[in-house]
Amino acid sequence: MRGLCCFFFSVLTQVCSGVSTVTAVIGHNVTLPCRYDTHAHGMLEVCWGRGKVPRSKCSDTILSSWDGAVQFRESLRYQLEGGLTEGDVSLTILHARRSDAGAYGCRVEIPGWFNDLKVDIELDIEEAPMGPLVTESYLLPTAERLEIQTTSTSETVEPDDPAMAFVISEKISSSFLEMENIGRMAALLLLSIIIILIFIYSGRRSGSSRTHREADTENVYETVNMPH
Repeated sequence: MRGLCCFFFSVLTQVCSGVSTVTAVIGHNVTLPCRYDTHAHGMLEVCWGRGKVPRSKCSDTILSSWDGAVQFRESLRYQLEGGLTEGDVSLTILHARRSDAGAYGCRVEIPGWFNDLKVDIELDIEEAPMGPLVTESYLLPTAERLEIQTTSTSETVEPDDPAMAFVISEKISSSFLEMENIGRMAALLLLSIIIILIFIYSGRRSGSSRTHREADTENVYETVNMPH
């Protein structure tokens, strides 16, 4: 009786190829594997969703295809780059982000009762190594590339990084020091100009006083020597 119950349970349970874990690095492409036998079944309907594969279809579908052609795609970052005619319907996610982490499910709808192939995958995302990111974003349209570049900047630069904070602090201190030196030089130049102007003004006043004294002396001599 127990064996009969297990038999019926196995019949009522859809075919599942197992659960696997895939690790990706931020900024790089990652492929989630899913394959079936096209020689035995031909080209079938396939869907990918966020979350484990439910009893029917896919949960939160992000991509679906039928007869080798994509029918729905939530984002251009989701691509089927495998050999579809050979049954390779692996999902490639371009330029992985932190938000891409989580459960994914692939469903291949094989004709017949309880024959669907289900593949559940858990995607882990790791931090990108230090240095420039090399990605395949040139494959995307301009708007999508701009979105990727903006996200890349915001995800790879941590505002709380002590090294970055130190560099910014040093740059600010350097700028203030340069401004202070410029201010000192300007003040010194202004003081020098004022001193020079004072000397010029004093010299002119001294020369004018001497001229007046000499003129008064000559007038006195002329008055004394005048004949009667």
